[in-house]
Amino acid sequence: MPVNKHPKKASEILKERGINGKVIAVKIDGKLCDLDTKVDEDAAIEPIEIDSPEGIEILRHSTSHLMAQAVYRLYPGTKYGVGPAIENGFYYDMDVPTTLTEEDLPKIEDEMKKIVAEAIPFERLVMSKEEAMRLFKERKDTYKLELLDAIEDDQVTLYKVGEFIDLCRGPHVPNTSYIKHFKLLSLAGAYWRGDERNPMLTRIYGTTFPTEEELSAYLNKIEEAKRRDHRRIGRELDLFSLQSEAPGFPFFHAKGVTILNILVDFWRKVHIQRGYQEIMTPLILDQDLWIRSGHWDHYRENMYFTEIDGKPFAIKPMNCPGGILVYQTQLRSYRDLPLKLAELGIVHRHERSGVLHGLMRVRCFTQDDAHIFTTREQIKDEIIDIMDMVQYIYGVFGFPYRIELSTRPENAMGERALWDEAEQGLQEALEDQGVEYKLNPGDGAFYGPKIDFHLEDRIGRNWQCGTIQLDFQMPEKFDITYIGPDGEPHRPVMIHRTILGSLERFLGILIEQYAGAFPYWLAPVQVKILPVSDEYFSHTKNIASVLQKKDIRVEIDTKEGTLGKKIRDAQLQKVPYMLIIGSREVESGTVSVRERSKGDLGSMSLESLIELLKSEYHPLRKT
Repeated sequence: MPVNKHPKKASEILKERGINGKVIAVKIDGKLCDLDTKVDEDAAIEPIEIDSPEGIEILRHSTSHLMAQAVYRLYPGTKYGVGPAIENGFYYDMDVPTTLTEEDLPKIEDEMKKIVAEAIPFERLVMSKEEAMRLFKERKDTYKLELLDAIEDDQVTLYKVGEFIDLCRGPHVPNTSYIKHFKLLSLAGAYWRGDERNPMLTRIYGTTFPTEEELSAYLNKIEEAKRRDHRRIGRELDLFSLQSEAPGFPFFHAKGVTILNILVDFWRKVHIQRGYQEIMTPLILDQDLWIRSGHWDHYRENMYFTEIDGKPFAIKPMNCPGGILVYQTQLRSYRDLPLKLAELGIVHRHERSGVLHGLMRVRCFTQDDAHIFTTREQIKDEIIDIMDMVQYIYGVFGFPYRIELSTRPENAMGERALWDEAEQGLQEALEDQGVEYKLNPGDGAFYGPKIDFHLEDRIGRNWQCGTIQLDFQMPEKFDITYIGPDGEPHRPVMIHRTILGSLERFLGILIEQYAGAFPYWLAPVQVKILPVSDEYFSHTKNIASVLQKKDIRVEIDTKEGTLGKKIRDAQLQKVPYMLIIGSREVESGTVSVRERSKGDLGSMSLESLIELLKSEYHPLRKT
C-alpha cells in the first residue's frame, strides 16, 4: 500500500485510488473503522463494501440506531437499552413512555424514511467516562448509566445521529442516506439484561438489506415461515398443545405421539444395525454427581433441584453422567470397546420464559443421546461412523447440512494438552472424509471440542441439531478405566453424540419442513375413509379393519356433512390418501381413491390399494 505522509480521511485516500461505489467503511491495519477516520501513519487500508458480510452487519447496526432516532423523535423520554445487529436483521430494547403495538411500526418506519432523506451523518464521539456519565444523566437514561458503570476504561466511544446518542464502538455508515431498504417486523417484551428481576423493555425487531430485491426475498421468506409455523399447524392438525399450566412443557396429543413413536422406531432400528445398546437412566440423580461431572459449576443456573430423604438431588439436564454410571457397573476390557450406549433420555433445563418458543425452545425434552466409550486408536473410525449416520438420517428427511468445528471455550475444564489432542482428533476425522467445515473458535462444550451439524430446511433456515463432542475430561473426573491388552488399566475416551437432537424440536422442524403435509411413512393418519352417508358406516368399518391389520393408520370421518366438505376437511388435515365409500363402491367391492396432491386416482380393489400403499417410501424397509 502507498505511504500516507499526511493525515487524511480514509475516504479521501480511497477516492485518490479510484475506489468508491458501494464502500461504507474500511479496515485500517485489520481494524474496522468509519470512512472519515484519519490515517496519520503508514497503514494498510481495505475497503468494506455494503454487500460484504462485514458491510451488511455495519448496515444493520446503523439501522438499529436509525430506528432509535425515529423513536426518540416520536416518543420523547424514551430510555434505551441495547440495539445490536443480529442474523438477518437487528433489534433495539427501549423503555418507551407509552405502550407500543404492531400498529405503531408503520409510523416509526415513516419517521425513519424522513431521517434517511435528511442524510444525517453518524458522528463518532470520544470522551472520558465521566463526561459520558454526565451526558446520560442529563438525558435521564438510567440503562446507559448502568452500562457505563460496568466499563473499566477511562475513555469511551459514542455515536450521534441527529438527536440520538448511544454508547457504541462502531463503525457505522457515513450518513442515514445509505440506509434505504428496511422493514420493521415485530414487537416483543425483553427483560433488561435478560434478567426477570429487571424491568421489561419493548424490543423492536427489524431487518435491512443492501438492495430492494434482497429485502423482498427475505420478507417473502418470513411470510412462508409464518405459513409453516409449527405452533399453528400443530394446533390445526391436533398434534400438540401448549398450556398456561405448564409453560415450556408441551402436551402431545395422540397424533403427535404417533409421529414421535415413528421417529423412535426409525431411530432404534438404525442404532441396532450399527451396534448400539439402548439404555435408560433415572430422571433424578444425586447432586454430588453433578458437582463431580462439572455441570454444577458450568450449568447450575439451568438446572432444577429437589430433595429426597433430606438429601439434595438434581433433575438431569443431560444424560452423560448416567451413561458413565452404567459403564462403571462392570469391569471393562479393550475387547468391549467401542461400547456404544444409546439413550432416549428425558431431560429438564430451565429456560427463561422470554425465550420459550413452541417446540423449538422448551424446558423438558427427549434427547436422542449416545455415549461411546473408545480407545484413543478408535476415535477417528467412530467419528467417521457417526458422520455416516448423520448423512443417512438427514438424507431420509431431505435435509442438506453444513458442519462446524468448535474448539476450546474460555470456561473449559481440564488440561490444555488433552484439549489439543481432542481437537486434533476431530479435525483429522473431518479432513480424512474430505468434508468442508467452518472453524468456530471458542464455542466448544466445557468438557470437550465438538462437531456441530447445521441442517437447512426448505426455505433456507438453519437448525443446529446433531453434534459430536469428544471428551477426555469426564473419564478423568469419574476415574473410569478399561483393561488393555497388557493387563493394565487404561483411560477410555468418551464421545457424546446426538443426531436428531431434541425429539420435540426435531418434530417442530419437520412440521415446518413439510408444512404439515408429512410424507406417507410419517403421517399420523395415512388413510381417511369418507362414507357418503351413515348407511355405509358398517362397510367402512370393515375396510378400516382390513387396512389396520396391514399396519396402515386409518381414520373414519364420522361427522355429518356433504362429501365435498369431508374431502376439504381431509385436505386441510393433509391426509395422504382419502377413500370414498358410497353405493357404487359397496356394490362393486372397490374404493374410490384420492391422493393429497394428485387428486382423484379412480376406483380400485382393496388389494390394489394395499399394494399401492406398500409401494410408498418407508425408510424402515430400506435400512
